[in-house]
Amino acid sequence: MQPEEQPLAGHIPAQDRQVRRLLDAGSFAEADAAFDELLAGGSNFVDDRWVRSTVLVHRALLAWRLGRIPLALELIAEGWTELDTQPPSGGSAAHTVSMLGFLLEGIGRRGPAMDLMSLAVQIARDSGDQPSLAHCELREGIARVFRAANQPEQAAHQFAAARELCEEAQALAKPGRVKRSALACLARSLVGTGDVEGAERVAHETLILSRDTSDGYAMALANWVLAVIRRSQGVLTEARTFASRSLESAENIRESFLMMRFSRELAEICKQLGDPVGEAAALRRAVSAAVSAVDILKEGLGQALEQRRVATQAQRMAMAAREAALRDPLTGLANRLGLERMAPVLLERNASAGRVPWLVLLDVDYFKEVNDFAGHTAGDVVLQEVANLLRRECRAGDLLCRWAGDEFVVLLVDAAEDSCDAGPAVAERIRAAVNAHDWRLVLGRLEQKPTVSIGVAAGPHDLDQLFAAADIGLYKAKRAGRNRVENGTDQAETDQELDR
Repeated sequence: MQPEEQPLAGHIPAQDRQVRRLLDAGSFAEADAAFDELLAGGSNFVDDRWVRSTVLVHRALLAWRLGRIPLALELIAEGWTELDTQPPSGGSAAHTVSMLGFLLEGIGRRGPAMDLMSLAVQIARDSGDQPSLAHCELREGIARVFRAANQPEQAAHQFAAARELCEEAQALAKPGRVKRSALACLARSLVGTGDVEGAERVAHETLILSRDTSDGYAMALANWVLAVIRRSQGVLTEARTFASRSLESAENIRESFLMMRFSRELAEICKQLGDPVGEAAALRRAVSAAVSAVDILKEGLGQALEQRRVATQAQRMAMAAREAALRDPLTGLANRLGLERMAPVLLERNASAGRVPWLVLLDVDYFKEVNDFAGHTAGDVVLQEVANLLRRECRAGDLLCRWAGDEFVVLLVDAAEDSCDAGPAVAERIRAAVNAHDWRLVLGRLEQKPTVSIGVAAGPHDLDQLFAAADIGLYKAKRAGRNRVENGTDQAETDQELDR
């Protein structure tokens, strides 16, 4: 027998993977105790050898399966916040994005879920990490198969996409849990695309492999596929047997999502058979009336997740600010009061050194469309991302400020560049960085991505005069088509001459 591939090996610590193995084997008392031991050093403690966001999101999945919902939400929020701090790349980032999407799918937040899982597949493919690619393809494939089962109008597209994903996943994966689950998911997508004979063969192959390794998840999926096949063939007695086995396997590993789906399948088969006792028993195991309550719970948990994530990010930035009263709590940059207090000191120092100061004033283009299309939470994240890009493109000595709403100010002092070019050069770097930024994690497939219009000005060591001149440049940039840099200094000097 070939050695078993260890899912997430190299991305997740061994202790975390042990909890996952115990859960998959249905050993919940042992898994609970091992999880408590894992968290003894703190639920969010991650050794520096591992990618923090990946470990935290994986722990959120473990907590969710163990029924520790508040802890799961806290870990998701923190892991997602970690992921937001840098562009995702590599196998670990692919797993993080994929697990995050899969978890959001499971708790009913389907809007961003599929975008995240598809993005994870692309990240894994770009990284060249084949085991990670197979695992990410599997998660997306499973999500598409269940969407197809629940949304008949999209079934053909979803089954075709799932088949393509699972064919590649099972080909890439080494013998182990990922390969078995990919085979089971492939079997269901084969049924959906009309290859019933091939589906039955693959499902039986999956059952043999699963029984040898006590893989409850793949076993549950494979029995479900055979139940669907027998039901479509009108062999309802066998369909009921397979559906009962699939539900039993799902219950043994406490996969609530599978339990709900398979119990409904079993109830429908029993109804077709004229077996009211079996139908009632199946319904008691899921209770159809409770589905609506579960959906409400999922929606509430999803909203709590969004709120918790934003609160976690805002709290982190607020704690990092040395003087909270002078900082914007959303972005961590100086606020308007901070700029007004700190700018005179910096301008005076600049004047003493004989240098010319530059003020950069920027405004986020199409920000209203972001709020209208993606929501104010996404709008807040856009502002945070712009703030992070400003930090990246400016020097530690420059003063960065969120002036108001979606307007930002950068005061350049002690410029190393030629004073005649410093402002426009920095402004163009900022504009290009925002224009090239990957917004998919934040906004999904929003057609009009955010850009910035920028006005720059140089001249007197006076904040009000610099701001007025830069505002003229910003107005010119907006009028000229947005996503550009304009110098307002010349126009401001012309206006002053006319006033004289």
